[in-house]
Amino acid sequence: MGLTSDQILEIFRKSGALLEGHFILSSGLHSASYFQCAQVFQYPEYAEILCSELAAHFRSYHVDTIVAPAVGGIVTGYETARLMGVRSIFTERVQGEMTLRRGFSVSPGENVLVVEDVTTTGGSVREVIDVMQKNQARVVGIGAVVDRSGGAIDFGVPYHALLQMQVETFDPDVCPMCAKGGQAVKPGSRGLK
Repeated sequence: MGLTSDQILEIFRKSGALLEGHFILSSGLHSASYFQCAQVFQYPEYAEILCSELAAHFRSYHVDTIVAPAVGGIVTGYETARLMGVRSIFTERVQGEMTLRRGFSVSPGENVLVVEDVTTTGGSVREVIDVMQKNQARVVGIGAVVDRSGGAIDFGVPYHALLQMQVETFDPDVCPMCAKGGQAVKPGSRGLK
């Protein structure tokens, strides 16, 4: 494992993925910063650098399949799976409920690694875990590029993020940026139809 936090942040800065402003996160919380991983993953060399770190960390976990939540985790999951030599699938929401579609399935006892680009509250990852458990797959770990909780999330299985940051978030009702009249934007993919 070779990348330092500063090196990862530099990749985000170079690719224009570290945004400053007033944002609505997938969780519904507001924040003054946003990690737009799609900006990083448009560059295959950055995807390979970051995902090779995730792949190296989880190589000994006997992973059969990597599953990621759509949309943000798809490229992260795919590239990590490619580097590990395993299958890559993704879940997506149908009428607000996370599910497997497109003919994707997992077998009872199959070892899956859930991979996400950015976690804040871990809500999307928990939804994926629920889908895997309903299908009797075994979640052996969780990997993320960025953990905005600073390591506060507990999924009940081993969790590893390349970059852990404590990024301040606000409930919309008490958001100081909203109180100053600022207009929040939602750059993420949750709610896409």
